[in-house]
Amino acid sequence: MPISLADARFLFDRATGLVRRGWLSLRTRGLSASWQRVRAQLRRVPAAQRAALYFPAAQPRVPVALATSDAPLASIVIPVYGQLEHTLRCLRALAELPPQAPFEVIVVDDGSPDDSARVLPTIAGLRYHRRAENGGFVAACNDGAALARGEYLVFLNNDTVPQPGWLDALLRTFAEHPGTGLVGAQLLYPDGRLQEAGGVVFADGSGWNYGRHQSPVDPRYAYVRDVDYASGAAIAIPRALFEQLGMFDLRYAPAYYEDTDLAFAARAAGRRVVYQPAARVVHDEGTTAGTDTTHGAKAYQVRNRERFALHRADALRHQLAADVVPSPAWLHRGGKQVLVIDALSPMPDRDSGSLRLVNLMRLLREEGAHVVFLPADLKHAGPYTDALQAIGVETWFAPFVASVPAWLREHGPRFDSVIACRHYVAREFLPLLRAYAPRAQLVFDTIDLHYLREQRAADVAGDAARARTAQRTRTLELEVIARSDLTLVVSEAERALLANDAPSARVTVLSNLHRIAGPGAPFAQRRDLVFVGGFRHPPNVDAVRWFAGAVFPRVRARLPEVRFHCIGGDVVEAVAALAARDGITVHGHVPDIAPYMDGCRVALAPLRYGAGVKGKVNLSMAHGQPVVATSCAVEGMHTRDGYDVLVADDADAFADAVVRLHEDEALWTTLSANGLDNVARHFSLDAARDAVRQVFFAPDA
Repeated sequence: MPISLADARFLFDRATGLVRRGWLSLRTRGLSASWQRVRAQLRRVPAAQRAALYFPAAQPRVPVALATSDAPLASIVIPVYGQLEHTLRCLRALAELPPQAPFEVIVVDDGSPDDSARVLPTIAGLRYHRRAENGGFVAACNDGAALARGEYLVFLNNDTVPQPGWLDALLRTFAEHPGTGLVGAQLLYPDGRLQEAGGVVFADGSGWNYGRHQSPVDPRYAYVRDVDYASGAAIAIPRALFEQLGMFDLRYAPAYYEDTDLAFAARAAGRRVVYQPAARVVHDEGTTAGTDTTHGAKAYQVRNRERFALHRADALRHQLAADVVPSPAWLHRGGKQVLVIDALSPMPDRDSGSLRLVNLMRLLREEGAHVVFLPADLKHAGPYTDALQAIGVETWFAPFVASVPAWLREHGPRFDSVIACRHYVAREFLPLLRAYAPRAQLVFDTIDLHYLREQRAADVAGDAARARTAQRTRTLELEVIARSDLTLVVSEAERALLANDAPSARVTVLSNLHRIAGPGAPFAQRRDLVFVGGFRHPPNVDAVRWFAGAVFPRVRARLPEVRFHCIGGDVVEAVAALAARDGITVHGHVPDIAPYMDGCRVALAPLRYGAGVKGKVNLSMAHGQPVVATSCAVEGMHTRDGYDVLVADDADAFADAVVRLHEDEALWTTLSANGLDNVARHFSLDAARDAVRQVFFAPDA
């Protein structure tokens, strides 16, 4: 195919532009940083690590209608100047896969010379506004904002294809991350590679698209975090805040650096600027203005950088020089960095240890730490990994972790503290952590004291072999405690035990962590009994078998209509078999447990052995659901029999307590209210805040 003069000019401009930018990078950043950036751009991203993207049908077609609302939560403002085909493709994406949130679309035509003025007004549900004369991106966006009716403004380039769920992800960031004032999307190239995971600004005012040409699922770019700025190609901001900040600053007209300056203005007003990787938007970068900064509209980028650097000189003094390649260590250099290691990724809907760990990470984030999670199995755990990234935890997994030693060699020096969970995980990691995280405080989180639980199991079973196994576990666990800087236990009872078994150890109680769900439905609207607990945990298997065999028949003799709901994942055969008994339903894992917490009248904790603090008891109390428990189940939980829980240890007494609580509304109401208070005082995130501050944020931490 012959090359036209226009083709040749494009290739020449691109080549000379690359040379210019390369030379400028060498002068401003030095050889090492420039070479690292070149390597990043040339690195091949495997297809499996690219985003699977949606595109509307290829043929140019005008959408018939947009599913917009007359009472929008969000106003999507799309400035356009020509490029009608790109605009229509963007609008087709909004029409074919509309957001769940009510929205409106405002297209501001900045004097397009093509058919935009004829075609766009024919689309139902679209608000079309044509400017009298071309004023550039800044003027067009400000005009659109002035016309908006939504609580939130969303600025979207016309050369984008928003992906499913993009707008809802942007909007929920404001609710899930308090203090957020501006949210930017994850921008992708049409080939599925990353274009931008939030922007970095250097001391000279220059910018850097973090993650450019990399994989969008790379752990460095896949978690919610604060950023210096977010590209105006796809950002959201409360309309009131945008107006308070004076809208896009006209000093940057017609375009470039207005989005960067808006981010700095939002931060100066005390609001956060946040990158949301779940909001994916394909951006055909350079469609309108090109990429050559020597002529055309793109030349304003050079001029406006100088204006920005002058205007934000005070803020830029706190930024670093442009001779570095941004990394997670660099981005989070201003605060504490905490690494959390556990055997598997936490699954908070399946076990109480996972719920505690996730809430501990939440609490560390709330207190200002940057949290990194590394599962020892190096597996991406699907929605559980996604959930950690959504709360702002930098979460790693294979193939981005080639080996644990190599990863720790690279990342270990940045950590102030490392939490290693479970003795068998901590034992493996401690030598590596001492070698590669030299300044980190090494914290061993017992979850519960395994040797105590195993010894109690042996006592219940009368099994000498299990008793010997418990003693071996005790030796290993106490060895890890001795080699750690600090040990976390979940109850005062376990701290007292270690005061005897490991008297020289530093031990802190950090108990279960729960959010208060509230009282739920009243007594009259509830019925039946419920047990919650995963069945990989042997004490739970023993508990439900004992209850079903020894206690439930006594209850059914007095309450023949009552049912026992057994909930928990990893159901073993012995538990599954209980479903054959009259009145017992074995549900297995239930993704949404709230209906059972709010609908069942009495929760059960019939544990005959165990250790630690029992999350099932906390969970029910946090929902205003009273509990009948054994002494073992409420150990270390600050409870009082008859005040916030009923306690019984033999089958007859346990059955009597269940029947009494199920039928006595006054008693039920008292225990419900006092149980909520117990969780708030002892097991809420606020209750643990002082301990977390002392362990991780004290001057010597």
